[in-house]
Amino acid sequence: MRWLLFITLITFIAWSVTAMFRNPINDYSASPQSREGRFHNLRAPGPGDLPESTLRVWWEVFFNKPAGTIPTSPAPIRHLTRTELDAAPDRSLYRLGHSTVLMKLRGQWWLTDSVFSERASPMQFFGPKRFHAPPISIDELPPIRAVILSHDHFDHLDQATIKALDSKVGVFLTPLGVGDRLADWGVARSKIQQFDWWQGTEVDGLHLTVTPAQHFSGRSFTDGNRTLWASWVIQDKNGDDDFRLFFSGDTGYFDGFAKIGERFGPFDLTLIETGAYDKQWPYVHLLPQETVQAHRDLRGRWLLPIHNGTFDLALHTWDDPFDQVLRFATEHGMQVSTPMMGERVDMNMPQEGSRWWRQ
Repeated sequence: MRWLLFITLITFIAWSVTAMFRNPINDYSASPQSREGRFHNLRAPGPGDLPESTLRVWWEVFFNKPAGTIPTSPAPIRHLTRTELDAAPDRSLYRLGHSTVLMKLRGQWWLTDSVFSERASPMQFFGPKRFHAPPISIDELPPIRAVILSHDHFDHLDQATIKALDSKVGVFLTPLGVGDRLADWGVARSKIQQFDWWQGTEVDGLHLTVTPAQHFSGRSFTDGNRTLWASWVIQDKNGDDDFRLFFSGDTGYFDGFAKIGERFGPFDLTLIETGAYDKQWPYVHLLPQETVQAHRDLRGRWLLPIHNGTFDLALHTWDDPFDQVLRFATEHGMQVSTPMMGERVDMNMPQEGSRWWRQ
């Protein structure tokens, strides 16, 4: 294991050096979030926000993993077919794994943070491996009106997936700099739209706005925070019918949730990260009780926890996010939907879902 880790580290260092020249990022110094060529959160980390030793954290992640961070048998999923998707009514939603969500809005399909590869890693021989296959293959997917991306980490932005999806996708919507990654991979600039926080666009009547998150970015040792991270507000308004959805991307807890709630809430459905958390890094990921508080700040009606059930990215057991978020949500009388991967959710009237992770 240690020899494999050493070889992987050397490979990643070499890849990082070449990436510095291979992946140019445009100048976004005009952004209020940019200083000295790097993007920054709304607030600087305070005492207790960051671990005392990053090296110790990585040591624990690689060598002191507790039991249960990976399921002992394949995680159950519900397989999807193109025929089923073609017949799905509007405002259908399917979790495909981690933060990859497929949604039908205004008769078209929209996809978030698409990752279909076996590993969330730059190297497919090492790194976090999926607990389950995607419920549907990229080849079987219908045409995608837009891919909505939150940031450039490997468990949210996968190069192989983007290349495979490209011919199916009408437009890629990204925070600043993330679209430059796609262009470097061969996606036509005409298909890429990039936005700063509080900016947005309208695509075929659907309103999409990039909103703040508290996180970080980078895909190598040399490009930290060169691209922006974000959450998204998606609004489907048709007369008096005004459906509002929030997609968190990755984020720690901050007062930005309340500001987004004041500006765009209430939300019919919030997709908020609940997974890959630890008390050692609350600045960049939500603890389950913070997921619930964020949902309250946003004035959400239904909460659907994401960023869980697919990759081993932390020190908690793989099923802990579901149990913990339900426990805290129950204390506040919240409505929570926990669909199995591939199970349809009616966004107008979400179902609670079974406790499939306990099977």
